[in-house]
Amino acid sequence: MNNHIPYIQIDFDSEESKIKSQDYYTFMERRRSIRTFSDKPVSKEVIENIIMTASSAPSGAHKQPWTFCAVSSQEIKQQIRKAAEEEEYENYHGRMSDTWLKDLEIFGTDWHKPFLEIAPWLIVVFKRAYEEIEGTRHKNYYVNESVGIASGFLLTAIHQAGLVSLTHTPSPMNFLQKVLNRPENERAFLLVPVGYPAENTVVPDIQRKGKEEVIVFYND
Repeated sequence: MNNHIPYIQIDFDSEESKIKSQDYYTFMERRRSIRTFSDKPVSKEVIENIIMTASSAPSGAHKQPWTFCAVSSQEIKQQIRKAAEEEEYENYHGRMSDTWLKDLEIFGTDWHKPFLEIAPWLIVVFKRAYEEIEGTRHKNYYVNESVGIASGFLLTAIHQAGLVSLTHTPSPMNFLQKVLNRPENERAFLLVPVGYPAENTVVPDIQRKGKEEVIVFYND
């Protein structure tokens, strides 16, 4: 059996827990997806801290089946935008159903994605289906679930740092593996522009579901 170490509990009393949970909910409720970015720089150190927070997420058998590619190179961002817009053009001109396009109208989106060049950083999340060790493939477990949780950690860390983001999923995303020269065992999972909002940024006036719609309690 592997060695174990003591777990050091963060010890809050009931009232402290209630206050902290309410404060965090209030803080996270302010998070919004942003499509208009400023080119104001963000330090590499901040991005590194954000990514390492994401990498603290739980994963199947602790395999940590993810790679985070942080891109600030203008040349590479241009390549990503060009390839993404080619896919998005096809999506908006035939791949997407009429219902899907109707649901997107409130966001005012189209196939043009200038934020992919303007945002100071793009974080591309890759999932690792397996590991290649000394010529042998070793399976990773619950890869989608693990990388999905890590991506959630990533978004909260971005918000915590006072930055904004967008979960961008141009489909298909195979071009990201090619542009970033990633190995065969990696598949693009999510493309996240990160930075500050442009001046006078607006967001759709939409509401999140209330607790009565998302919570079902089974208590005595």
